[in-house]
Amino acid sequence: MPLLGQLSNLAIIHEVAGLSMYRLGRWQDAAEQLEIAKGLKPGEVINHPVLADCYRALRRYEKVDELWQAMKLNSPSAPLLAEGRIVAAGALADQGELQSAVRMMTHGNSDPHKVGEHHLREWYVLADLYDRAGDVASARRLFVKIAENDANFADVRERLKTVGE
Repeated sequence: MPLLGQLSNLAIIHEVAGLSMYRLGRWQDAAEQLEIAKGLKPGEVINHPVLADCYRALRRYEKVDELWQAMKLNSPSAPLLAEGRIVAAGALADQGELQSAVRMMTHGNSDPHKVGEHHLREWYVLADLYDRAGDVASARRLFVKIAENDANFADVRERLKTVGE
């Protein structure tokens, strides 16, 4: 990528390259570019969930946790924090720690006044974790809750038909 060489001191160039490589499934290349961007913009956590997901794909779970901890300290927006939580919980589940993943995803007990897409994404992940852990009733309850808020969200209708199978 010629721009990378010419403008290597601009974080945005590395961010775009990293995000592009991420979308292509080139985890190592994406992680390298996003790490450079992170180094050029210390304290910024906007790409941490994507970077953590790269490390999750590479099975570098210690890096996933490190990025998750950094995100929590920076108090990002709720949608960004939700993405980080989803990746971190997924990494725990990948390692067979389903109960720890469930605990991570059950961070709040009350329903929001206004349901955003990030809430639906968190509920979906939690419902999937419950289903994988054998807690079919909790999984079904969450899939129903998602469908009530957005019947076309992901494959929620299909999941409701197959939960527990």
